[in-house]
Amino acid sequence: PMHDTSDRYVIIFNGEILNYKQLKAELIEAFGISFNTESDTEVLLNAYIHWGEGCLSKLSGFFAFVIYDKEKHDLFVARDRLGVKPLLYYIDEDKFVFASEMKSVLAYNVPKEIDWASVRQYLTLGYIPEPDSIFQTIKKVPAGTYMRISKERIEQKKYYQIPEKPIQNHTIEFQEAVATVRTIVDQSIQDRLVSDVPVGAFLSGGVDSSIVVASASQHTKNLHTFSIGYHDAAYYDETKDAELVAKTFGTSHTTYKLTKNDLIDHLFYCLDSIDEPFGDTSTLPLFLLSKKVSSKVKVVLSGDGADELFGGYNKHKAEWLVKHPDWKLMLAKVMAPVTKNFTGSREGAFGDTIRKMNKLTEGMKLSDSERYYAWCSLVNDRTLNDFLTIGNKGEEEYNKRRAHSLRRFNHKKYDFNTVLNTDLELVLGSDMLHKVDSMSMASGLEVREPLIDYRLVDYVTALPAEYKRNAKTGKDVLKQAFKEELPKEILNKPKHGFDVPLMDLFSKELKSWILDELFTEEFVKDQGVFRWDYILNIRNVISKSGNYDEAQLWSIIVFQYWWKKFMK
Repeated sequence: PMHDTSDRYVIIFNGEILNYKQLKAELIEAFGISFNTESDTEVLLNAYIHWGEGCLSKLSGFFAFVIYDKEKHDLFVARDRLGVKPLLYYIDEDKFVFASEMKSVLAYNVPKEIDWASVRQYLTLGYIPEPDSIFQTIKKVPAGTYMRISKERIEQKKYYQIPEKPIQNHTIEFQEAVATVRTIVDQSIQDRLVSDVPVGAFLSGGVDSSIVVASASQHTKNLHTFSIGYHDAAYYDETKDAELVAKTFGTSHTTYKLTKNDLIDHLFYCLDSIDEPFGDTSTLPLFLLSKKVSSKVKVVLSGDGADELFGGYNKHKAEWLVKHPDWKLMLAKVMAPVTKNFTGSREGAFGDTIRKMNKLTEGMKLSDSERYYAWCSLVNDRTLNDFLTIGNKGEEEYNKRRAHSLRRFNHKKYDFNTVLNTDLELVLGSDMLHKVDSMSMASGLEVREPLIDYRLVDYVTALPAEYKRNAKTGKDVLKQAFKEELPKEILNKPKHGFDVPLMDLFSKELKSWILDELFTEEFVKDQGVFRWDYILNIRNVISKSGNYDEAQLWSIIVFQYWWKKFMK
């Protein structure tokens, strides 16, 4: 904690204020403040003292902080615009407990009452969207929100909002948008290179991290870049692409090639870093990469958020196809009776193609909002209800939360920007940014995401949808901004997820642990969440090394491990 000079205010702060030097100069000029340190914490505290909640609109960076006013006996709580830094809290008549991690809140004897609507959300999506958590008693401060808490009242207000209605500023020409995106991205990266320690960059070999490296290498000498691959799983390995980018921009590059033993050795460290069920399959490789990189540098840039902002996911490509049918969609329809007889999988090119085609043909039958949710989900509602034994517990609240997540689709005119704006609110903060912060911080590494700088988000959300996603490509305006520098192989490569070959581990090296610890009849029936015949079916698949949706299976494994740790 830091106190101001009068000792009236005290702040606890997690994050970085990137423009603190400019704010410091502004505070000195306007109020004649004498600063005692060179820290951004002191600048932030004084910014609040003199500007109140108005300071939030001046901040550039990623942050979660709480300020206590000893004179008024009230608390001011705030979180950054897009939710890079987490902030959880518990409140009752006697106390207000806040922390960046669930286990820190639970340390204060907070009641552990399961939120069954959250369980439904988790098993459907693979994560629990803010402001809710796995426990009824603990909430998350939503992104772009501040709270005032006193004995008399609790006020919560949004100070930053992803557009509710789609905006399409057609007065901006495409080439003008390309130039502006380039300028903002370059500035955002320069801002995030300012540090007391060397700054490196994650380099997957995909477009987004390559763009970050292309820009960063122009503004810093001897940029260190890092990529991760697998010795015995070629489908998941992009290290050759990463090495091509590193060579193009002259970075000091390190490639980490993982083995099965690496994954197994770090699995439990990774799972123990998850204090709320979180089922993203890229959690483990990100944890491993962060662990290895933290021995070289303490701060890295990443390309996270560009897919949500610019429409880069395969689901965005599929959505565009549904709304602008061409031969690919016709082929998917014709092949549907055949592909539905195959089990989709992320384990190889064929299985992944089947998985995507099956999702596409299922989605074509749904409304815009239902299709969006289906393509975000691991399972549909019917399947979820089939394997749960909790009756209708949490169902009504789950349906309310789902409807709130999809509220943007209620506006009469459908717009592809509706999909992207919903992603920015639902998926980006609660899934992507949560994963990156929790896994990197558990490894002692700070990750900075220049492609979701609020200035870029404000500009891009207002651009016509076709500037982002069109028949040929996703992230078009972003790619065009860097097309002169990026190798063509990188610019034109299809989207590749940051996954890990899980199913092979589940049916071999991890089989006995899963069957004997997590999926036993005694544990499952005592737990009272899953139907035993459903778990028995999974046991049979694992025992026979059969095919199963590994993302869905991973989410259940994580849930069972978490339950044993926190609820037994």
